[in-house]
Amino acid sequence: MKKILYIIIAVITLSLCNSCAKLDLNPLSEASSENWYSDPTELVISLNDFYRDYLWEVENGYWTDRRTDDWSQRDYIYELANGSAVSTWSYNSYWTNTYKGISRANRIQESIKKLKDKYSESELNPLLAEALFFRAYLYSRLITLYGDVPFYTGYLSIEEAFKMGRVPKDTIIKQIYEDFDYAAEYLPEENNSGSVTRVNKGAALALKARWALQFGDYATALSASEACIKLENYSLYPDYGEYFRDKKINSETIFTIPHSASLELTSAGKPDVQSIKSFTLRIAGGTATAQPSWELLAAFDCTDGKPIDESPLFDPHNPFKNRDPRCNETFVEPGTAVYGFVFDPCPGTINVLNVTTGVMIKNKDNKVNDQYAAYNSCCLKKGAQEDWVSTYNENPTVIMRYAEVLLIYAEAKIELNQIDATVLNAINDVRARAYGVPRAQVSKYPAVTGSDQAELRRQLRKERRVEFAWEGRRYFDLLRWGWLEKAYSHNMYGHLNQEGIKSYYNSGKWFWPETPEIDEDGFANFAPMFEKGYIMQYGERKFDPKSYLWPIPNTDILINKNIIQNTGY
Repeated sequence: MKKILYIIIAVITLSLCNSCAKLDLNPLSEASSENWYSDPTELVISLNDFYRDYLWEVENGYWTDRRTDDWSQRDYIYELANGSAVSTWSYNSYWTNTYKGISRANRIQESIKKLKDKYSESELNPLLAEALFFRAYLYSRLITLYGDVPFYTGYLSIEEAFKMGRVPKDTIIKQIYEDFDYAAEYLPEENNSGSVTRVNKGAALALKARWALQFGDYATALSASEACIKLENYSLYPDYGEYFRDKKINSETIFTIPHSASLELTSAGKPDVQSIKSFTLRIAGGTATAQPSWELLAAFDCTDGKPIDESPLFDPHNPFKNRDPRCNETFVEPGTAVYGFVFDPCPGTINVLNVTTGVMIKNKDNKVNDQYAAYNSCCLKKGAQEDWVSTYNENPTVIMRYAEVLLIYAEAKIELNQIDATVLNAINDVRARAYGVPRAQVSKYPAVTGSDQAELRRQLRKERRVEFAWEGRRYFDLLRWGWLEKAYSHNMYGHLNQEGIKSYYNSGKWFWPETPEIDEDGFANFAPMFEKGYIMQYGERKFDPKSYLWPIPNTDILINKNIIQNTGY
């Protein structure tokens, strides 16, 4: 393969030389890697590339959520969740594009060194800090998903690249912390440029805290999250549900990737925004092929703070009643409007209201009327906009918000067994906001109390699941807690097919025939309902130990014998 690469390069070079009498490889009138990066303006233009979607494919489009127990999709289980991932899978671009971003950051760093005689430190340091922030983030994501990886911080020739092997994570983590620290020192606390909010000091501290927590370095996670909190630049948005429908940057937002057709962000001639047709109602023109799972629906406590199998407030025939308010901000509550229509999957509801016209129309989200209606009779509400009906989601991708900083702080202190009032306050700030009340009004929400480490760990993990549902955090939490096997041991279930759903409804079993049992870690068990014939199994998850690391692309293994594949691939 190496010889073939050299031959291809030689052929291309010869063909170019034969096509012209004189070939100027560095025309001064055009930008190239040789004459670019010549001033701060060009550096900013290069830094803009870090805010493009291609570097954030893992975070965009619910990619990681699809590979967790929070996701359900008709007759389809994604490869990590069914143990079928291979080194030739179609997501190898994530590895390649991540290294593109790292190479760009390295190039900017090298170029800034050459500009120090021409420009002041006050001009250059923030630009270098921005580049190092992204390098730290990208390396953090790489080692979390792939383990030990090739590592470099400067210019790399083709010959050097072919000699590279995998570097231990601990070595890379040291550089990651140095990069985040530099970013936190030199990035401004506010960093706006036109309509784009760039990364700032708070983002550097918050993301350092997140990745340190992921690495199991609780002391560093604690110090970084505490430093971010002490900036006093962020606060929880007062309305949990509205936060995800508000496209503007607000008090809770620390770092987002924007999506906007009006800004002409294009890809293959289409607006570079997330398509969400799979999640919208069939009556609104969607396909309803994917939904938040029943396992997630069962994870929200009742308003008394008890899990559904312990609370007297829970009714399996109306599982949306008396629940943590975040439940009905994540799921569309049956009988309420979304996308301009009333959503009601109940088999007895034959017609529903078109809110815009005021006319009752045939209910296409009812399995009696439409066999392709959502198989688990659920629909995503979190972030839903009326303009999603046009199949484009222009909501920004939230990479980090303040609620996560508070829960990182709490988790780090719990794991360090440094439990005090600040731990309870951090968790209760997040929980009280969900109920729309101040933390001090403990009579109006189920406040977390006590000092037992095991119980607080359980509460913290439950809080993270319901707070960050379908925000890309569940997969990384399952990795960190060693819970992939638990998550993948629960299969996907839904309601019976078009004929079966009629008798199911007529016999009084709707919505659920009984309450699922919830284990000590918050996992719901729907298998007994399936075994009784009440519900259908729509997909089988399967745990494979190799799933804790992703496969390194097979092409890299073939052309570089120094890179050893992860176990199982």
